[in-house]
Amino acid sequence: MDARQTYEEGRLRSQAEVRSTDGTARFIALARLATAVLVVVLIGAIVWVPLPSLAWGGGGLLVAAFVVLVFVHARVYAEHGRAVARLRFHERGLDRLEGRWKTFASTGERFANPEHAYTSDLDVFGRASVFQLLDATETRFGEARLASWLAAPSLEPGWAGRLHERQAAVRDLATRTSFRERLWTFGALLGSNKPDPAPFLAWAEEKSAERLGPVMRVLARVLPVLAILAMAFARSVHLPRATWVGIVFVEILFSMSVRHRTSGIFGAAASREQSLISYWEMFEVFQGERFEAPLLVRLREGLRSTGTDVTIEMNRLARAVSFVEARNNEVFRIFIAPVLMWDVNCALLLEDWRARAGACVRGWFTALGEVEAVASLAGFAFDRAEHTWPDLVEAPEFRAIGLGHPLIAQANRVCNDVSLAAGEQAIVVTGSNMSGKSTLLRAMGINAVLALAGAPVCAGKLSLGPLTVATSMRVSDSLDSGVSRFYAELKKLKKVLDLARARPGTFFLLDEILHGTNSRERLIGGRAIIRELLKHGALGAVSTHDLAIGDLALEEGAHVTNVHFEEQVSDADEMTFDYRLRDGVVKSSNALRLMKIVGIDVLE
Repeated sequence: MDARQTYEEGRLRSQAEVRSTDGTARFIALARLATAVLVVVLIGAIVWVPLPSLAWGGGGLLVAAFVVLVFVHARVYAEHGRAVARLRFHERGLDRLEGRWKTFASTGERFANPEHAYTSDLDVFGRASVFQLLDATETRFGEARLASWLAAPSLEPGWAGRLHERQAAVRDLATRTSFRERLWTFGALLGSNKPDPAPFLAWAEEKSAERLGPVMRVLARVLPVLAILAMAFARSVHLPRATWVGIVFVEILFSMSVRHRTSGIFGAAASREQSLISYWEMFEVFQGERFEAPLLVRLREGLRSTGTDVTIEMNRLARAVSFVEARNNEVFRIFIAPVLMWDVNCALLLEDWRARAGACVRGWFTALGEVEAVASLAGFAFDRAEHTWPDLVEAPEFRAIGLGHPLIAQANRVCNDVSLAAGEQAIVVTGSNMSGKSTLLRAMGINAVLALAGAPVCAGKLSLGPLTVATSMRVSDSLDSGVSRFYAELKKLKKVLDLARARPGTFFLLDEILHGTNSRERLIGGRAIIRELLKHGALGAVSTHDLAIGDLALEEGAHVTNVHFEEQVSDADEMTFDYRLRDGVVKSSNALRLMKIVGIDVLE
């Protein structure tokens, strides 16, 4: 079953669920209203009209029915919310297939850094970006992990093994549409803004210096039992009636002596623990799946780091929080809680949970975030069946057959072959304006980023080594900093050169090199930069309008290849582009023709 069929069938199924649960919820709401009206009418009748005593029983049954309807309505409403989220999962899948992904809210803008070596030039973050296309995470940890794979790939020793393992995980989840649907569905219920678990983590990992001591623990358990026994059996064993009052008074004194500690714990419970409980179902989905990929199996097993699994620990936490919330009832807090030393016992439960599981919480979220990031790449792999998995090699190289730009729709995409390795270190791309030079460079860079993240690539075949991507493509001046466009470009080029000197295998992509100076200096400077990059073992591509830069290919040992794009001109003087890469330096130019087309007269 292909992606479109999967999403369309899932959408139809989810639409039916939404309609069904919505209808059921409306019916139950009407039943609740009718039951409430009947209760009011019956009470009025009992008050104003003599009715048999059975009427009270009928009233009790109606009240019980109303309570049951309240709980049933809550469950149906929750299922309706899940059905709506499932529907959105399949609608998002169709949006990606039909090119509407640029409207998705998650753009990764918070990860954008204009000083980064390549992310701003290659549209990795922001509107219409790689991140916006890929992101299917619903937690901050998942979002950050996906961003780190795109912006900071690991090229340390063993990099190929780690990437192969991640590729296997992505392939595993690509076939598990149901798992990805459930994981995303429950994540979507957390809220539209990806709630930040940092406050909860801060509490969970805090090392409290004022834990309640063993004496208080014994008293918190023994005194409530004594108070209840005194209330129940004082008369039968001939104890003074005030015995239980004295015990409760002692309980109150002890509770007040540690109030400053328990109130702090309750504040944390009220504002932070609930955020973890909201992730319950995501962890449950994660832990309940039987994966095949070793990475996913290892992540799932890591959730048992406390000796039990995360769902059991969250059950315990949920129970403790529900006990704390019981204090919100005035009658309970005034008349029952003091007898049971409720505050102290709740604080002990939370302290024990934090001591036992608090240090593991970050690991739980990290594992969940990694699975979400893998699921994002898996969704991309599932949607783009025409993409391929890159071959990872140990030597720095970039050899592609049928390379295309993954952000361009398949119907509009034109693919080309590119080969860069030790014997072919650089290509100089010349060509007419709008012919495809910049698009080619971005296609090379984005596919390298995808490959190093563990995703499939937009190519018929790609062989890739450990490349450090560095670009100089989008350059702008800054009035605030007093920086001209040319100087800003020089700063970017300096960063590329510094990376090449520090890291053999730097993959440089330079668009319209030294565009802001005259042709003579651009030619001298451009050649010097390319020679310096190649001297340090870098490989990459340079686009330029200076055809003479292509003369580098004639220098002995330069390892430079010339390629070009060109336009086609009809008899009616209309230009078209086929975006096909050709060997050699371009022989034509279209600048003057374009000026005439837009209405600027040029005297030749």
